Amino acid sequence: MARKKKEIMELRFYEVPQGETVLALLGDKWNRVYGHEEMHLHFHNLMEIGVCRRGAGRLLFEEEENRYTDGMISVIPENCPHTTISDGEKPNAWEYLFFDPKEIVEELFPDNAVYQNEVLEKINKAPRLLEAKRNEPFARIIDAIMVESAKKQTYYKRAIRKYVHLLIFELIRQDSKIADYADPSPRKSSSMQIAAAMEYINRQYARQLKVKDLADACGMSETHFRRVFEEYVNMSPMDYLNLVRIQRACELMKKNNDSMDVIAVKCGFTTTSTFNRNFKKYLETSPYQWKINPDNYERKIRGYHITALKGW
Repeated sequence: MARKKKEIMELRFYEVPQGETVLALLGDKWNRVYGHEEMHLHFHNLMEIGVCRRGAGRLLFEEEENRYTDGMISVIPENCPHTTISDGEKPNAWEYLFFDPKEIVEELFPDNAVYQNEVLEKINKAPRLLEAKRNEPFARIIDAIMVESAKKQTYYKRAIRKYVHLLIFELIRQDSKIADYADPSPRKSSSMQIAAAMEYINRQYARQLKVKDLADACGMSETHFRRVFEEYVNMSPMDYLNLVRIQRACELMKKNNDSMDVIAVKCGFTTTSTFNRNFKKYLETSPYQWKINPDNYERKIRGYHITALKGW
């Protein structure tokens, strides 16, 4: 029996221009019939925000189908397979923004790595299709960014940066489960105390760190540091260090084909067996099985033949 041909999926790779915050795709070039010649899905390396200026059709997020019409806004995280299909042969007019939310979130909340991770996890969790009329503040910010991108007047880069900050705040507001960062509480106070340690871990995870190193980074005694850290993070400092190492290992496995021995060393594990043990502890599978079948969008993407394109 002949093997079933894999469906094609494209990676459309975009680069934000140097010194800019967003890549804006605007104007008549994006007034076209969408999806009739190439029905396959694609995904991006950046977050995509699209505005349908005119037209109607279907927006597919993998198998999920959504109807769009004039004035609707799409918010599509990186690595999310999708495609746009116009109704009939009448051109639709879309405009797009692409940017890296991780860069902006880290800038907005520089002293709280845990909160950064929470925000990014929530805003990247799933794609969404919004009505501009019901999300007017969000729509106004997007329009302002597009106007600044088109006119490029004095200070436009700084203006766009501030508008993207507001855009992130609006994305956060759409998820009521994300706590207000400015809400004073003992837990937030604790996060400020250990922020230096978490930043130290993010930069130095490949080194053979000790709890004393982390306590010193915060100017605290080792005993007090352990208590405050565990109170805030709900795990020991070394458990958190190993969790960060495992996260970095996953990133490396996505990007290259290094052996598990090499990845273990790059991520700070002294032996491959220690790496394997910690990987299974946090992800409940081996590194080898995860690489074959990771439990995220990449798991589904691996079922396709992927071609990489430089944008549109």
